[in-house]
Amino acid sequence: MNDVLERLRVESDGSPEYGTLLGAAPDELADSLSSAGRPLWARELAAYRLGLAGDRRAFESLVLLLNHRDPPRCEAAAQALAVLGDPRTARAAAALATNTLRTAYALHAVRLLAALRAPESAPALISTLGRLLSPHDPYWRVALACVEGLGALADARARDVLVRAQGHPRLALAATDALGRLLAGHPDA
Repeated sequence: MNDVLERLRVESDGSPEYGTLLGAAPDELADSLSSAGRPLWARELAAYRLGLAGDRRAFESLVLLLNHRDPPRCEAAAQALAVLGDPRTARAAAALATNTLRTAYALHAVRLLAALRAPESAPALISTLGRLLSPHDPYWRVALACVEGLGALADARARDVLVRAQGHPRLALAATDALGRLLAGHPDA
């Protein structure tokens, strides 16, 4: 949390609005999300604080930030969404993770899916990993996060895609570990 707040403080470039938002009540934070002309750092700060407080008014803003091109924003949004507890979160993260046009920005959505352990998690991770298994795919870090997430979920449906991932040089060790975890959790897998 402190890393996120420090990054946003630096982005605010000394704006007094930073201190105001840091001490604002939930209703003020929610109002700032819908106010026109707010800088991105201010919207992120408001959404992040609301998300950590469990205030579902932050959901839409956090999902937009989860899909941002800037990895620190995606990571902060994923942290807040994990705490928020909104039932729509897994469906939104799955949509982002499986969107072929947004694969470059899917890393934190993939990690969030694994952390949520929702019904949508394993199918989305299996689908995403399946399309990233070519040896020269530039998104191998996203594929690795899928492998690690599937290992944590230990869902038997992931067996085939994890076996295929063992043939990928950058994924082989993690895929073998994930298969071991899957078989330990489900001997009939």
